[in-house]
Amino acid sequence: MAITLTESAAKHIRQQIEKSGKGVGLRLGVKKSGCSGFAYTFDIAQEVLENDTVFEGFGAKLLVDAQSLPFLEGTELEYAKEGLGHVFKFNNPNVKNQCGCGESFAV
Repeated sequence: MAITLTESAAKHIRQQIEKSGKGVGLRLGVKKSGCSGFAYTFDIAQEVLENDTVFEGFGAKLLVDAQSLPFLEGTELEYAKEGLGHVFKFNNPNVKNQCGCGESFAV
């Protein structure tokens, strides 16, 4: 399986890297957090690390470390309008439960 990017997510990633002036892609991961168990993490990656798997789509790179990969397999990363702003949306088939506020999830 893979992790995929929508065209809108890839465009946003490319814009943020260009705006920052550096970076090779978006680093996506998970950490223990919240009432459901895990939360997504993301930041601009400055380099590809040894344990990273790199996914590409629409001219953007997504880097995922080996520990996070099992939780993210099959995920589609989307960038969509929500309320008055835009946010990354994670269409993750591994999620079995989410907290009420949507900040954390369980697998």
